[in-house]
Amino acid sequence: MKAWSWDRYGPPDVLTLKDVDEPDIARDEVLVGVRAASVNPYDWRHVRADPKLVRLGIGLRRPKPGLILGADLAGVVERVGDEVTGLHPGDEVFGEVRLGSFAETVAIPQNRLAVKPARLTFEQAASVSMAAHTALQGLRDAGRISAGQRVLVNGASGGIGTFAVQLAKTFGAEVTGVCSTRNVELVRSLGADDVVDYTREDFTEREGRYDLLMDIVGDRSLAELRRPLTSRGTLVIVGGIASARGGLLGPAAQVLRGALVSPFVSQRIVTVSWKPNSTDLRFLAELMEKEQIAPVIDRTYPFAEIPEALRYIERGHARGKVAITL
Repeated sequence: MKAWSWDRYGPPDVLTLKDVDEPDIARDEVLVGVRAASVNPYDWRHVRADPKLVRLGIGLRRPKPGLILGADLAGVVERVGDEVTGLHPGDEVFGEVRLGSFAETVAIPQNRLAVKPARLTFEQAASVSMAAHTALQGLRDAGRISAGQRVLVNGASGGIGTFAVQLAKTFGAEVTGVCSTRNVELVRSLGADDVVDYTREDFTEREGRYDLLMDIVGDRSLAELRRPLTSRGTLVIVGGIASARGGLLGPAAQVLRGALVSPFVSQRIVTVSWKPNSTDLRFLAELMEKEQIAPVIDRTYPFAEIPEALRYIERGHARGKVAITL
């Protein structure tokens, strides 16, 4: 099969489309023929090993041999392991792997898959998993969101942000989104009650106070992010697409600062990490079937142009998600 791999760290140009063996499946795994994927900042950070902390998991000097890029996918079940229940060859599914979705087939544990909503295309379904999962777990689990709260999403027009705005509304919150001028109408169309154009207004200086603030951008200090919160408000740190490049910790630096400060202030400062699981995927699928949330796709690239898709998303201005079609 064809798959995108890399044998040294660097820009997207280091990616190579290779012929590799089709993966075997374990007893609890499913072999999925990939019909679509999507690109995340997670991908280019692995290719560049930026931050350097990434190297601890995939290779200190060079990437480990045989690594295949990509996390999100949607496709058709081709084979199932002996312990797999509820999924059969021919089923249309979507889900996520740690690495490996930028390939024609992928072996994936059943507990990272869910049946694709019938109303979604493969490209739409492949644009859900990592971004929507992170938004859901950030709001519900880390943020403990509840109906009636005032919630602010900094980075509301990106992959995670577009889902965060929609999900916060389904939880009954009053939502403010922060984005650039060109994305104001997009964020408003997702259900935001208020939209802050950061080119014209500093959301950290607003007189209103928020019960929960989800920071996806990572371009403000903790002191600035705490300012618009109530005295008992919650700051959810997602990671930070705008964090400085070339360092040891990258987005993890803000997470570490938050953990150090949190015990000494009245506000909660928490972080969210992406935890793939089929239970949440099924929950998201149900919301999409009910048309309560939907993926926003900025651009779609063919499988052969994945390096170009990475270059585009690395610039940091994608509206929603960037999909890949096979």
